[in-house]
Amino acid sequence: MRWMWIDTVVAYEPGRRMVAVKNVSLAEEHLHDHFPGAALMPNSLIVEGMAQTAGVLCIRSLPGDVKPGLVYFLTIDKAKFRKPVMPGDVLEYHMTRLKRRKNMWWFRGEAKVGGEIVAEAELGAMIAEA
Repeated sequence: MRWMWIDTVVAYEPGRRMVAVKNVSLAEEHLHDHFPGAALMPNSLIVEGMAQTAGVLCIRSLPGDVKPGLVYFLTIDKAKFRKPVMPGDVLEYHMTRLKRRKNMWWFRGEAKVGGEIVAEAELGAMIAEA
């Protein structure tokens, strides 16, 4: 499966945490459309990258005999955006599971560039039955 807002997973602890990376490129059209004259990654896409990382963590954490369904992004809380993300930045999504109840998962996420937090949020997700 192709994820649009993450390029690769670089760290993974099953059921606990995941770090994924997005290389922000000047070739990405959405960077030019959001703020004319200033190539910036929209904050909504940073949150979407967090959600996709959390979704990959959910799916990879299921037992091998469980066929995953879709992962639905349900909630976003406590979102803060601290610095802009620009072309050339390597954006890391650090997602840590806060809790899980049946098919519901909650995460704390930090987006970092060069080790510095550029955004953070708490997200909720649900795995639908296949």
